[in-house]
This record gives sequence, structure tokens and C-alpha cells, in this order.
Amino acid sequence: MALTQARTMPGTLELLPPDQIAFQRMLDTVRFNFERFGFLPIETPVMEFTDVLLTKQGGETERQVYFVQSTGALEKSAEGLPELALRFDLTVPLARYVAEHEHDLNFPFRRYQIQRVYRGERAQRGRFREFYQCDIDVIGKDQLSIRYDAEIPAVIYSVFRDLAIGPFTIWLNNRKLMRGFLEGHGIADVKQQAAILREIDKLDKRSQAAVTDTLAGEEFNIPNHVLADIIGLIILESRREEGSALTYLDTIEQSYMKKLPGDPSLMKEGIEELREVLILMRAFRVPETHYAIKMSIARGLDYYTGTVYETTLNEHPQIGSICSGGRYDNLASNYTRSKLPGVGISIGATRLFWQLREAKLLHAAASTVQVLVAQMDETLLPACLEIAAQLRNAGIATEVVMEAGKLGKQFKYADRAGIRFVAVLGPDEVAKGTVTVKDMRKQDQVEMSRADLASTLRAQLAQEAPA
Repeated sequence: MALTQARTMPGTLELLPPDQIAFQRMLDTVRFNFERFGFLPIETPVMEFTDVLLTKQGGETERQVYFVQSTGALEKSAEGLPELALRFDLTVPLARYVAEHEHDLNFPFRRYQIQRVYRGERAQRGRFREFYQCDIDVIGKDQLSIRYDAEIPAVIYSVFRDLAIGPFTIWLNNRKLMRGFLEGHGIADVKQQAAILREIDKLDKRSQAAVTDTLAGEEFNIPNHVLADIIGLIILESRREEGSALTYLDTIEQSYMKKLPGDPSLMKEGIEELREVLILMRAFRVPETHYAIKMSIARGLDYYTGTVYETTLNEHPQIGSICSGGRYDNLASNYTRSKLPGVGISIGATRLFWQLREAKLLHAAASTVQVLVAQMDETLLPACLEIAAQLRNAGIATEVVMEAGKLGKQFKYADRAGIRFVAVLGPDEVAKGTVTVKDMRKQDQVEMSRADLASTLRAQLAQEAPA
């Protein structure tokens, strides 16, 4: 019988154990920080009803959706879309979840979700069809204070500080400020405003000249004097230093808002919201060296209505945004008549891990196994298992060699697997009630009593555990 070639579908990330451990530890850090700020975990099914998931017909989203059909359903299928589809993000399932469980939830509802999502991306380097997203959202009933918009950057700072992947910047803006600026220049059509903001959001990916040419073209036909004001505003950003962001807002107010030919009220509202967020971020103890205002940050999705965020690594700008999100007016308008405003962020964990590994900012981790109990003699297996149980009961991850063999081969196995300690129990040790422990990192060994084994190893492991 011919063998089927073993191969992985393009656009998925399948890791060997050392890299998988590093990835899991990254997720654990994210989860720890989400929970530290009082967010509650939820999970939603990987599949949703197609009519629930695809609330907007057509567009890029529908072209990237994976549909799900059982073999039985396939045999009976008629024309039309399959009944089920794989989720393409965690926001639409959250909207459905909140609408469905609205009367059982406490508001403001603070949720985090760390799960896989699926998109039919074109196979290319660094783009994934299956990937983890790590999301948090705070959702209010009828209203949600702007103060929550200041808490989100505090979570972002805490997460990336603990990931220790280098200096980073949280960029902030407010879409009301930008929409108000356009409105004050006579661009009042909401759809046109949204289209302009989508172009502005591309400034980091395209050149300033390219964005200017697009906005000056037939699609937008913006007058030259208005276009000059738009470009002049969006290329500005505040410095990452104490007082800079608030001073920058004052400059925008004086130099741009007060000179608007039209109604400045919406722009003023955006400035005041951003000012309140910045003041509260100080109280949240977010260092001003780690955030700044950037007027080109608009977030391409029309979904966002107020504060918006993007986070980048200072020394690796080519990686792009590693965390983004913002404020929205009504999460679940497709599923309930209740008004559910919220604010949240998303971290694309799989893509981030891949990029960090490519940039050599993350490295494969050592084994999760901390001690290997070697076996020199078949008759000593019960004693080896007893030592392993003793170590596990003390909270030390322990593996036992189940078949006796040469000690050198067992040391080599531990070294290749990244196991720190090897516990050796031979006839001499059994007679004396001791264990010989070899430290594979320092390449030294010591004999100690079995009674002290667990406490001694636990102390040594604790010395080098991450803070």
C-alpha cells in the first residue's frame, strides 16, 4: 500500500516541544495579566451558525471564511451556504455571546478570551490561516465610562513589560477628533470620513506621498488647502516623555481645532476624551516613556468610534502593530436592541510569536521537566518511582526512565531534552538512604539524603525562576 505523504497545511504553525513551551509561556503571561486586571475567562465554540457569523453580506470577511459541513450534510446539501462556519475573529462570537446571555451577565462585563480563529488567508510567509487571538473587552449596558479607555493601556503595558521583548510604545488617538477635524472642513458624509480614515491608517505602510496622492485623487477629490491641513495633522506625533502627550493635545487644539472653518464640537469632544484618558493613564502608573499620541492611528475598521490603540516595538518597527483595538458604540446591534458600548484590544499571539522568533527576540525554552530520575538497575524501579512521587508531591515536574540502561546515555537524553537535574539511585545510594543529583547546566553533581532531596532541588529551581 502506498504511503500518504505527511505534510502540514500551509498557514498553520506547528511547533516542536521547546518552541511550543515558549509559546505556551507567552500565552500564560498574557493570561496572568488579563486576570490580574480582573478580566474573566470565556470560551465560545469554534463553529458558529453562518447567519450569525456573517451579519454583513459580501466583502473581504466573507471571502476568507471557512465553512463547515459534515459528510452526511454534504450528501444532502442543496444550494446556498453551509449552515456552519469557523469563526474568523473573537469579536463576532463575543457579540453573540453577550446578546444570548445578556440577562445572566453582570455589567460592565469584563471578559478575556484566548482561542484559535480561522481565516482563508493567501498562503505567504508570516500570514496564518489558523492562529491564536488574545482579546479583552469591557462592555457596558447603555453606557460605559471613558475611564475604562484608560485602563486598557495599563493592561497593554503590563503584558508587554512582563513578556520582556524590548522597549515598546502604545500609540493613542481618538476617531472623534479625526472625524470632527474632517467635519469642520466640510467633509460631513460619514462614509466618506470612514474611507479617508482608512487611507490615513495606511500611512505607516505606504509613503506620505502615496497617501497624499490617493486623497487628492478622483475618489476623494479633497481640495488642496484641506488636504494640506489633513497631512499636516496626521504626520505629527507626541514624544515619549513626561508631559509631551498632554502638551501635544493643547497644540492640536490651538493650531488646528480653533482654526477650523466649520463646527469644532466633535473634534473638541475627541480631544477632551483623549485628555481624560491620558490623565488617568498617569494614575494607572503607565510610564510616559511607553505611550504617545499619533494622529495617523485611525484603525481601518469603521467599527471603532472613539479611543483607538496600536502597540509597536521601538527597535523592530518592521514587525508592525503587536496589539490593537479601541472603543466602539454598540457591540451587539445585529443581535439585540440593547445598547452595549465597549472598549477592548486584541493580540494576534501566533503571528506575534512567529515574528518575535524570526527577530530572535524569543528563543526555544528548556523542557518543562525539571528532574529526570535515572534507572541503573531493573530491580530498583520501585525505588525510582518512589523518589519521583516524592518530587512530584513537592511540585517538581519529574520524569522517570522506565527501562534500565547506560547512565551516560541517560545523561545525554536529559541534556538534549533540556532537563536541568538527573537523580541517580544506585545500590550504594539505596544502602545509604541518599540520591546523587547531577546538574546538567553546571555539570557538577552532589550526593544528598533522600529526606532533603525535594527541598534542596526546589530551592535551587526557585533561585532561577522568573520574577
